[in-house]
Amino acid sequence: MNPMKTVSQVRITSPLFSGLVYSLCMMTIGTIVTSLFLLLTITQESSLHMLTTIIHAVSLFIGGWVSGKRAGNRGWYHGGIVGFVYFILIFLVGFLAFDAGLNLQSLQLLSILFVSGALGGILGVNTQK
Repeated sequence: MNPMKTVSQVRITSPLFSGLVYSLCMMTIGTIVTSLFLLLTITQESSLHMLTTIIHAVSLFIGGWVSGKRAGNRGWYHGGIVGFVYFILIFLVGFLAFDAGLNLQSLQLLSILFVSGALGGILGVNTQK
């Protein structure tokens, strides 16, 4: 039997796609942790809006950082685009599943996500080797 000498690795080279993948993974982890936190403590669900905003902002910051690092230049642009596409995905899920429309709260979330992704992208470009 011949041993394998090389193992092919899957590497996402697109800054936008890699930022989205990292953002969605971090959002999933944050959602699971928040769900367990609400289940195991006496925290009220009235604070859920603030927790979801924080989860989205942190997820986009990490996704923007990854996107900026992969892009190597114009980190605010790549991170901001990741934030915008992330918002579109979240908005589509809310619209299709819960019939949620575009309102002031969703526009506020868009601005938070764009700024968070752009800041992450700026730091991602500046952490290049």
